[in-house]
Amino acid sequence: MQKSNTFYIFDREDWKSLNTAENFSMTDEELEALSALNDNVSLKDVREIYVPLASILDVFIKSYNKEQEQLRKLLNTPQKRAPYIIGIAGSVAVGKSTLARLLQTILAQYYKDQQVDLITTDGFLYPNEILEEKGIMNRKGFPESYDMHRLITFMGDVKSGKVKVQVPKYSHNIYDIVPGQFQMIDQPDILIVEGINTLQLPANEKIYASDFFDFSFYVDAEPENVEKWYLQRFGILVDTAFKDPTNYYNRFTDIDRVEAFDFAQSVWKEVNLRNLVDYILPTRFRADAIIHKTTDHYIDQILLRKH
Repeated sequence: MQKSNTFYIFDREDWKSLNTAENFSMTDEELEALSALNDNVSLKDVREIYVPLASILDVFIKSYNKEQEQLRKLLNTPQKRAPYIIGIAGSVAVGKSTLARLLQTILAQYYKDQQVDLITTDGFLYPNEILEEKGIMNRKGFPESYDMHRLITFMGDVKSGKVKVQVPKYSHNIYDIVPGQFQMIDQPDILIVEGINTLQLPANEKIYASDFFDFSFYVDAEPENVEKWYLQRFGILVDTAFKDPTNYYNRFTDIDRVEAFDFAQSVWKEVNLRNLVDYILPTRFRADAIIHKTTDHYIDQILLRKH
């Protein structure tokens, strides 16, 4: 293990020794259901990387729960459900959703009697109609394309123990908010919040989404690797969209393959790469843990903040 002034730096060999969950089990089929498109993750990765992450979180969660209970007794306040909130940030196509789903599954085994929920901040994007009205459709995913006030209100409601808080549903198939559909978050014990914008500091807000996090992750990789994964995912989405005319990616099935990938590459360079460099990457060192990936989503290093 290496040390810096801010982080403990683990290579993979050191990190995997932190696995304390000997009874954890998962099948290949369960893992496949949890993995994002073209995110190469194996059961070996689960044992060596993701279960130790949950072991670290277990220490923080138990400390949080003990502190909350002591505060309630000292202040003589009524019992309330204030969830432990975990934030996950990083670029498009870097593997945030795989991390989020795996943590949800592993933590649910750690805490069998507790509710572990997961949301993505995609639901707080403005609908395409509003983005068009604002003239920022070409900046979808940038800070101004999110209804940050609604996101922060949601975070405050959940943290204060409010019942049945709604999250708008976003569909990647239609590339838009689904009208009238919501995910209901009802007093979870642990909430995982995944999105490219979770650690950003919007200029027009005095309170940020990250203010509500008890622990946060940043999934890191070199931009050239993320570009490759983005284009691979684009190809998979196009290949699976030909049967559904309502699917956003269906439009690319009838045009030349090279032309379709030229379009995807231009979106990467003009939108996603700019967003990464200008707004997402600068939040990296605000995280409590940084998970670094190399070729083929291989995790070679984990940085853990000194608390």
